[in-house]
Amino acid sequence: MSKRQKFLLSSAVLSVLLLGIQYIPIEYRYVAIFGFFLVTYLVSAWALFDELKGIEWVTILSSPSLYASAIGLFYFLLPDNFISRVIIVILFGVGMYALFLTENIFSVAAARTIQLLRAAHAVGFLLSILTAALLYNTVFSLQWPFWSNGLLVAGATLPLLINGLWSMKLEPFLSKDILIMSISLSVIMGFIAVSLSFLPVSVWVAALFLATVLYVALGLLQHELSERLFKRTITEYVVVGLLVLIATLLVTPWK
Repeated sequence: MSKRQKFLLSSAVLSVLLLGIQYIPIEYRYVAIFGFFLVTYLVSAWALFDELKGIEWVTILSSPSLYASAIGLFYFLLPDNFISRVIIVILFGVGMYALFLTENIFSVAAARTIQLLRAAHAVGFLLSILTAALLYNTVFSLQWPFWSNGLLVAGATLPLLINGLWSMKLEPFLSKDILIMSISLSVIMGFIAVSLSFLPVSVWVAALFLATVLYVALGLLQHELSERLFKRTITEYVVVGLLVLIATLLVTPWK
């Protein structure tokens, strides 16, 4: 079986499992999502096994597992409409296939030069931001205490940052610099989540604001690690961040 066939089969199997989650009683949803996370990890390991080595068992396989968990958690928040759920499942399958291709490129590029690496960085970056946005949405939807929001956001952000930053160097280990940057930014994201917990913002506004902060920070750090951080790049990311900040302030019902 070729790699692409493995990726297609794995994406299809996981999509069917996601569709089946809707039939699980609501009281068991977190257990189901945890099980879905583990199954996704194992299926991803099978699909990408040929190129996996060393630290890649953590960095490469964390992205599809977190992506599946994020979609699974968001799946429970959808209205009880079969058509909308099927659409999400189809989009999930397409995204999972793209993620398998992306992570395979990272794994191959760690051993030899490959021309598709820049495209893989772009796809991986966008899917990481999407995963983060859905996870943040779930966190704030729980309406737990502010300190829980901070811990959960920091915990969800850390593996996404580690994968996103490691993929720029593709070293056979996690360097001290990447660990420090990942942990530091995760803590900052946690503090921002705590701050948002005291503001009268909606769940989606909070999630999108946090996702934008991650977009700006991770984007700048990736450009720095790839030695392509220029003044124009910084300006573009800062402008995006300011626009979202202004939009957040405008849509917040301060009264």
